[in-house]
Amino acid sequence: MGRKGITAVAALTALAASAGGTAGCTVQPAGAGGEHRSPVRIEVPGRTPSASPSAPPSPSRTPDGDGGKSSPSPGAPAPRVLWSPGDSGRDVRELQARLRQVAWIFHGPTGTYDDLTAEAVRGFQGKRGLPRTGVTDSVTWQRLLGMTREPGKWELYLMGGQPADAPDARCRTGRVLCISKTSRTLRWMIDGRTVSTMPVRFGSEYTPTREGVFQVYWKSRHHVSTLYDSPMPYAMFFSGGQAVHFSADFAARGYAGASHGCVNVRDEAAIARLYDQVRDGDKVVVHW
Repeated sequence: MGRKGITAVAALTALAASAGGTAGCTVQPAGAGGEHRSPVRIEVPGRTPSASPSAPPSPSRTPDGDGGKSSPSPGAPAPRVLWSPGDSGRDVRELQARLRQVAWIFHGPTGTYDDLTAEAVRGFQGKRGLPRTGVTDSVTWQRLLGMTREPGKWELYLMGGQPADAPDARCRTGRVLCISKTSRTLRWMIDGRTVSTMPVRFGSEYTPTREGVFQVYWKSRHHVSTLYDSPMPYAMFFSGGQAVHFSADFAARGYAGASHGCVNVRDEAAIARLYDQVRDGDKVVVHW
C-alpha cells in the first residue's frame, strides 16, 4: 500500500473514533432453513442502528400463545397413540383440562374422550402443523404439556365427577343422604352401604347450605320455588326451604354458578332414581 493509501486508512479510523468510539461489526445469523441472511452492519456505540429493510418479520403468535409450527420429519416413525375417542379415565380428564387452559375446549372435563374432545385435539394439532388426526399421540401431548400447567383438582372436576371422600361417621347407619362439601358429592347410603353417588353443588357465600343432621320432611317432584320463581324438580326438603333437587343451571354451567342454599344435582336421571328411593324421614347429613 502506498503512502496515500496509508493516509486514507488513518483518516477513516480517526473519523470513526470521533463518532463515539471503536466501531463494531456483527453478522445476523441465517434464518430458519437458511432462507434469509441479514447484511453485515457497522454499529457505532451510543447510536441505535436502524432495522435492516430486508429482515424477516417476527412470527405472529397464535391465539393459544404458541408462536410456531412444527411438522414431523419425513420418514420419522409414527408417534405412539396415548388416547383416542372412546377412552375414559383420569388421564383423559387431564387432557381436557389442559385443552381448556389454552381455549381449545370449553366443556368438561368429563373424563370421556368424546367428539368435542377429538375436534379440539384436531384444532390444536392443526395450529401446531401436526397431522390433524383427532387422537392424542406422544408428540401432541408433549406440545400441550409445554404450553400448559399441571391442572389442580378444581380444574379436573370442574363439571363434577370428583371421587367421593370417606362417609361421615353419622352416615354409617340407617338410610342416609350423606352430603360432603369437601368432595362436593352426595352418597345415598343404606346401613353403611353406598347405593349411589353423584356430584352436587351448594349455596354461595351469601346463601350457604346449612351443615348438620336433618331429615327429609317433604318431597315435591315438580316443585317451583315461590321465592325465586325457578323450577326445583325432584325436590327433597330437609331444612326450611333448602332441598336436594335437580338443577338445569348446574347441568349447563357446572360450578361456575351456585344455588341459593339448596343441594343441586346435575344428573337428572340419577336424581330421578334417587327421588323414587328416598322416603320422608330419611336422614340427611351435610358435612365437610
